[in-house]
Amino acid sequence: MLEKIGFVGVGRMGANMARRLQECGFPVAAIYDLNQSSAQILAGELKCVAATELKTVTALADVILTAVSDDQAMKNIFSGGLLQRARGKLFINCATVTPAIHVWVEQKCARNGASSLEACMASSITQARQGSLYLMCGGQPEIFERARPILEKLGNSPRYLGTSGQAAQVKALVNMVMNANTAALAEGLGLGAALGLDLTMLRAVFSQTGARSGVLQTDGEDMQNRDHSCFFSAAHAAKDSAIALKLARPHGLNLPLAIATKKQYDRMIAGGLGGLDKSGIAELTFKGRHAATKR
Repeated sequence: MLEKIGFVGVGRMGANMARRLQECGFPVAAIYDLNQSSAQILAGELKCVAATELKTVTALADVILTAVSDDQAMKNIFSGGLLQRARGKLFINCATVTPAIHVWVEQKCARNGASSLEACMASSITQARQGSLYLMCGGQPEIFERARPILEKLGNSPRYLGTSGQAAQVKALVNMVMNANTAALAEGLGLGAALGLDLTMLRAVFSQTGARSGVLQTDGEDMQNRDHSCFFSAAHAAKDSAIALKLARPHGLNLPLAIATKKQYDRMIAGGLGGLDKSGIAELTFKGRHAATKR
């Protein structure tokens, strides 16, 4: 029989992952979210329990996936009842948090007779629904193998990267580079607009030259059309760039592009744009778009 699944954190990513696993035959037994009304709606759709306590999720599920916002949220759930009666259970942690938190969770799970795996996601909402996430995993190899049947329904060829914390390091670097690429693209298109260039033409040229990038494909048209429907928020971009910069400090590295990128996303947050997609950084670079461009 397939293992019963629990979810803690059913925002847009977590909810779509739960839908995907249910469709693939993994029974979702219980979900939990601080937004109880959203959890109840999803529970009605999946015909599962909308738990009001974390320990209920652990009691009803064999494998619990967590998709929460940040380090503090991870500490709160793993210190707030999620590990009650956790012996033999597997926790798959998908949030982008600092590597140290993943190590802390693994140690805390082990003390309670449970297993933990980090499964960092480098994809977005659409991929979560389709089961085409890019998953970077860290932890003990045997735990990765136990989780593999579930991971393979969520993503194409989940990749094992090493011990706990290493996947989070790689994910931080992925997002640091992605965020810098996004900021650079916004500046290129913003300058192109100021010069009176046809931005559709400019994007086509970028795509055939050294200016091409993944974010050109995902964000370029949205920047041009000011369509910043949120798939990965500016607030999350700022948080993830901060994680990478924190990793650099003990090594004495100077990362001026990462620093400048984080400042841009911090400006978005200060200007009330933190809930926009990361493509909304173009609002800071296109002439005349948003008041936050005023320094």
